[in-house]
Order: sequence, then structure tokens, then C-alpha cells
Amino acid sequence: MLLIVLVKKIMGVLSLDPRQSHNTGKNHHNHPNLVEEISGLIKVYNNGYVERPPIISNIPCNNIPSELRVTSRDIMIDRFTNMWVRIYVPHHVQKKVPLVVYFHGGGFCVGSAAWSCYHEFIANMASKVGCVVVSVNYRLAPENRLPAAYDDGYTALMWVKQQAASGNREHAWWLSCCNLSGLFLAGDSAGANIVHNLTLRTSSSLVALRPLSLRGTILIQPFFGGESRTSSEKAPQPHRSALTLSASDAYWRMSLPLGANRDHPWCNPLANNSLKSAELPAMLVCVSEMDILMDRNKEFCSALVNAGKSVKMVVYKGVGHGFQILNNSPLSNARKQEMIAHVKAFINS
Repeated sequence: MLLIVLVKKIMGVLSLDPRQSHNTGKNHHNHPNLVEEISGLIKVYNNGYVERPPIISNIPCNNIPSELRVTSRDIMIDRFTNMWVRIYVPHHVQKKVPLVVYFHGGGFCVGSAAWSCYHEFIANMASKVGCVVVSVNYRLAPENRLPAAYDDGYTALMWVKQQAASGNREHAWWLSCCNLSGLFLAGDSAGANIVHNLTLRTSSSLVALRPLSLRGTILIQPFFGGESRTSSEKAPQPHRSALTLSASDAYWRMSLPLGANRDHPWCNPLANNSLKSAELPAMLVCVSEMDILMDRNKEFCSALVNAGKSVKMVVYKGVGHGFQILNNSPLSNARKQEMIAHVKAFINS
């Protein structure tokens, strides 16, 4: 659920990205029955063919400004599902640093760990926060409806655990920098939804993560929904909003299990009152004032507080959904630096 109108950057090629075959190579005129479309991002046809125009370029892992002093590599972790991760390691740290497992946004239907906007944002996070980041490239809907993305999140987390437990020398270049007792799960939009549902899945068996220790989660504009509309969803939407209500509904139609509505607990975390019984770590929730999800995000935080959970909510004034990766205006850049500072303070608290 990323910006529909975006100036394309110089195209790069990433051989590990399994989505390239879905983005190009066929003409939509050969598939006349269009059943879902989010302009500029995705078209789904009645024969199952999915078209994703390359509105945002994929770039190689080593394309990082030298001043950030960050190394990045791509690693395939599951050849059966073609799932891979992009790992970022800052050079300038003097001690072991926290480990962040990050999930990109895109309404579960678009997006990639190789997208230039995510690559740049996460490289900056690794450098300025001072942390190792494992950015996960998971399977997309509608070809792979939920819980595929959650399953991939769990697979990635177990892969990280396995490397940490085995002390794999092949991965010493990043593992040796990590404080394994300082694990954080983070994501934006659909990625934040993955973080929340992955945390619920592992909350009853945190011991299974050892030698990793989950210290907190970071949810940036978490993508939630519901059958009843909130005030921020019904309000007039800013021009060129990165997430519209119609796009949000389309993402949920394409990603939820067939027959499910938006009150499914994967979409609406307040639907089944599960928050109170869950063992959740400390949480940072980043909310955007101009986002249609603002009210849902605030209601989610209130429910967490009422359930006795540790949650810090920060509202970023004057900016909308995905501002930290999609908008280079002076205001958005200032708010992005505030967000990175809040993430740094939360991780180091």
C-alpha cells in the first residue's frame, strides 16, 4: 500500500527477487477480465495472472552511500518458497548491537526488501540507530494469501535463531556484531501487521527463540482494518494519499483467506479480545496524523494500555501513510529523522 504516484528511480536488477516474473513479460490485453486493480501497483485477472508494474525500482544490496558506512548482503533462506533476506551491518559500532528483523509494507500484495525506498530507509536505520537489520522478503498475495506472510515471518525468525544457535561461521560477518539478547521485530504498514501477528504466534513460547531474546516490537503505521469505518477512514483523503480507503479494501480482499471479512482477527486485532491474554513485549507504535489508519492505530494502542501492556505511541504531525519512505519533502524528512530518533531511543532504553 505504497504511493501510487512516485517518480521512478534508476532501475536496478536483483537476481534474488522472485517477483520479477510476475511484473513483466505479458500484455494485459491477453487477460481481458480484470477482477482487482490498485492503479499503478497491481492488476489481478480472473485466470490468476497478476501484474505488478515496476513503479519503484529494485536496487542491488551493495548500492549504499559510503557515508552511511553500512555493509549489506542478500541471503536465500528458503529455496522452496524463494524467500530471502537482505542484511545490513553498520561499520562504526564499538560493541555488540541490537538485532532488528524488519518486514516491509505493501498491503501484503506488493513491495520488496529490494525496493529502493526500503533499501535506503533501512540502510539509514542501521547506520543512525546502530543496529544490525535483517530485512525479510516474504511471499505476496493474492498468489499466497495469509497466513503465507506470517509463515514466512516465522521461518525467517527461526532461521535467524538457527544461525545464532549454531554460530555459523559463514554468517559471522553479521552475527558477531549482534547482541542476541537485544532482538526487536519491526515493520511498517502490512509489515507491522506481520510483526504483531508473529508476536502473537511466538508469545506463548518465547523460550523457543533462545539464544535470541525478544525485547520489543516496533509497529510503524500498522495496517489494520475492520468492517465498521473509523472517522479517519471516512474523512476526506489528502490528494495523492499513499493509502486510500478503496486501496485498503482491495488489499484485504486479495490477502485475507477466501470468504473472510475485515473483522477477521488477522485484519482487526480487536475483534476477538486476544490482546489481554497475550504475552507481549514492550511496543513502540508510530502513527501518522494524515493517515486513514490513524484512528485504528490509536484504538489499538488504547486496547493495549487497557490490557496492561507496555506501549509507547508517537504521532507524527502533518504527514501521511508511508511518509518515511515515499516522500522527500522537508516536512517528511524532518519527521523521518524524528522517527529514527524515536526508534533509537526505544531500542536503547
